[in-house]
Amino acid sequence: MPSTTNDARAQDIIDEFDFLDDWEERYRHVIELGKALEPLADDERIDRNKVKGCVSQVWLIDEIVPGPTPKMVLRADSDAHIVRGLAALLIRLYSNRPLHEIVALDARKMFEAIGLADNLSAQRSNGLHAMIERIRANAKNATQHTQA
Repeated sequence: MPSTTNDARAQDIIDEFDFLDDWEERYRHVIELGKALEPLADDERIDRNKVKGCVSQVWLIDEIVPGPTPKMVLRADSDAHIVRGLAALLIRLYSNRPLHEIVALDARKMFEAIGLADNLSAQRSNGLHAMIERIRANAKNATQHTQA
Protein backbone atom coordinates (compact mmCIF):
# COMPACT_ATOMS: atom_id res chain seq x y z
CA MET A 1 0.00 0.00 0.00
CA PRO A 2 1.45 3.41 -0.85
CA SER A 3 2.02 5.90 1.92
CA THR A 4 -1.17 7.70 2.84
CA THR A 5 0.20 9.94 5.54
CA ASN A 6 3.13 12.22 6.20
CA ASP A 7 3.16 11.10 9.83
CA ALA A 8 5.77 8.44 10.68
CA ARG A 9 3.78 6.90 13.55
CA ALA A 10 0.62 6.62 11.47
CA GLN A 11 2.60 5.12 8.60
CA ASP A 12 4.16 2.53 10.95
CA ILE A 13 0.68 1.45 12.05
CA ILE A 14 -0.53 1.34 8.44
CA ASP A 15 2.48 -0.79 7.49
CA GLU A 16 1.84 -3.12 10.45
CA PHE A 17 -1.75 -3.70 9.33
CA ASP A 18 -0.71 -4.22 5.69
CA PHE A 19 0.65 -7.63 6.70
CA LEU A 20 -2.79 -8.75 7.87
CA ASP A 21 -4.84 -10.26 5.08
CA ASP A 22 -8.44 -9.69 6.06
CA TRP A 23 -10.76 -7.91 8.44
CA GLU A 24 -10.88 -10.84 10.90
CA GLU A 25 -7.08 -10.83 11.27
CA ARG A 26 -7.07 -7.05 11.72
CA TYR A 27 -9.86 -7.28 14.27
CA ARG A 28 -7.93 -9.95 16.24
CA HIS A 29 -4.80 -7.81 16.08
CA VAL A 30 -6.67 -4.81 17.49
CA ILE A 31 -7.95 -6.98 20.35
CA GLU A 32 -4.39 -8.21 21.05
CA LEU A 33 -3.17 -4.60 21.16
CA GLY A 34 -5.90 -3.87 23.69
CA LYS A 35 -4.89 -6.83 25.86
CA ALA A 36 -1.36 -5.39 26.05
CA LEU A 37 -2.67 -2.01 27.25
CA GLU A 38 -1.85 -1.27 30.88
CA PRO A 39 -5.16 -1.13 32.79
CA LEU A 40 -6.11 1.98 34.72
CA ALA A 41 -6.41 1.89 38.48
CA ASP A 42 -9.93 1.67 39.92
CA ASP A 43 -9.71 5.24 41.24
CA GLU A 44 -8.99 6.47 37.68
CA ARG A 45 -12.19 4.91 36.33
CA ILE A 46 -14.30 7.89 37.27
CA ASP A 47 -16.89 9.96 35.40
CA ARG A 48 -14.45 12.80 34.73
CA ASN A 49 -12.24 10.39 32.74
CA LYS A 50 -15.10 8.72 30.84
CA VAL A 51 -15.42 9.39 27.14
CA LYS A 52 -18.93 10.51 26.28
CA GLY A 53 -20.38 9.14 23.06
CA CYS A 54 -19.08 5.60 23.49
CA VAL A 55 -21.50 2.73 24.05
CA SER A 56 -18.79 0.84 25.92
CA GLN A 57 -17.24 2.32 28.99
CA VAL A 58 -14.03 4.09 28.02
CA TRP A 59 -11.78 6.04 30.33
CA LEU A 60 -9.16 8.35 28.87
CA ILE A 61 -6.54 10.20 30.88
CA ASP A 62 -4.31 12.83 29.36
CA GLU A 63 -1.42 14.36 31.24
CA ILE A 64 0.40 17.43 30.01
CA VAL A 65 4.17 17.27 30.29
CA PRO A 66 5.36 20.87 30.61
CA GLY A 67 8.43 22.19 28.87
CA PRO A 68 9.46 24.42 26.00
CA THR A 69 7.28 22.22 23.80
CA PRO A 70 4.54 20.79 26.05
CA LYS A 71 3.48 17.23 25.29
CA MET A 72 0.48 15.10 26.12
CA VAL A 73 0.80 11.59 27.51
CA LEU A 74 -2.26 9.38 27.20
CA ARG A 75 -3.54 6.37 29.08
CA ALA A 76 -6.84 4.61 28.50
CA ASP A 77 -8.94 1.61 29.39
CA SER A 78 -12.28 0.11 28.36
CA ASP A 79 -14.59 -2.69 29.34
CA ALA A 80 -14.75 -3.85 25.68
CA HIS A 81 -11.82 -5.67 24.06
CA ILE A 82 -12.08 -4.02 20.64
CA VAL A 83 -12.41 -0.55 22.17
CA ARG A 84 -9.33 -1.18 24.34
CA GLY A 85 -7.51 -2.02 21.11
CA LEU A 86 -8.74 1.13 19.37
CA ALA A 87 -7.60 3.13 22.41
CA ALA A 88 -4.21 1.40 22.25
CA LEU A 89 -3.85 2.50 18.62
CA LEU A 90 -4.77 6.08 19.54
CA ILE A 91 -2.21 6.04 22.33
CA ARG A 92 0.47 4.83 19.90
CA LEU A 93 -0.48 7.58 17.48
CA TYR A 94 -1.00 10.53 19.82
CA SER A 95 0.76 9.96 23.15
CA ASN A 96 3.98 11.77 24.02
CA ARG A 97 3.62 14.24 21.18
CA PRO A 98 3.77 18.02 21.22
CA LEU A 99 0.30 19.50 21.66
CA HIS A 100 0.33 21.28 18.30
CA GLU A 101 1.00 17.99 16.50
CA ILE A 102 -1.94 16.31 18.26
CA VAL A 103 -4.27 19.14 17.28
CA ALA A 104 -3.13 18.93 13.65
CA LEU A 105 -3.24 15.13 13.29
CA ASP A 106 -6.58 13.51 12.49
CA ALA A 107 -6.42 9.78 13.21
CA ARG A 108 -9.44 9.05 11.01
CA LYS A 109 -7.23 8.96 7.90
CA MET A 110 -5.07 6.29 9.48
CA PHE A 111 -8.11 4.20 10.46
CA GLU A 112 -9.40 4.48 6.89
CA ALA A 113 -6.02 3.37 5.53
CA ILE A 114 -5.89 0.26 7.72
CA GLY A 115 -9.45 -0.70 6.83
CA LEU A 116 -10.95 -0.29 10.28
CA ALA A 117 -13.10 2.72 9.48
CA ASP A 118 -15.26 0.70 7.07
CA ASN A 119 -15.54 -2.36 9.28
CA LEU A 120 -16.60 -0.96 12.63
CA SER A 121 -20.23 -0.84 13.65
CA ALA A 122 -21.80 2.60 13.68
CA GLN A 123 -21.68 2.63 17.48
CA ARG A 124 -17.98 1.65 17.59
CA SER A 125 -17.21 4.20 14.90
CA ASN A 126 -18.98 6.92 16.90
CA GLY A 127 -17.02 5.92 19.99
CA LEU A 128 -13.74 6.02 18.07
CA HIS A 129 -14.54 9.50 16.78
CA ALA A 130 -15.48 10.60 20.31
CA MET A 131 -12.06 9.45 21.59
CA ILE A 132 -10.24 11.22 18.74
CA GLU A 133 -12.17 14.45 19.24
CA ARG A 134 -11.62 14.41 23.00
CA ILE A 135 -7.86 13.92 22.59
CA ARG A 136 -7.59 16.70 20.02
CA ALA A 137 -9.89 19.08 21.96
CA ASN A 138 -7.93 18.54 25.19
CA ALA A 139 -4.66 19.17 23.35
CA LYS A 140 -6.09 22.36 21.84
CA ASN A 141 -7.36 23.49 25.24
CA ALA A 142 -3.98 22.74 26.85
CA THR A 143 -2.24 24.67 24.06
CA GLN A 144 -4.34 27.73 24.82
CA HIS A 145 -3.59 27.45 28.53
CA THR A 146 0.17 27.07 28.01
CA GLN A 147 0.22 30.16 25.78
CA ALA A 148 -1.76 32.28 28.21
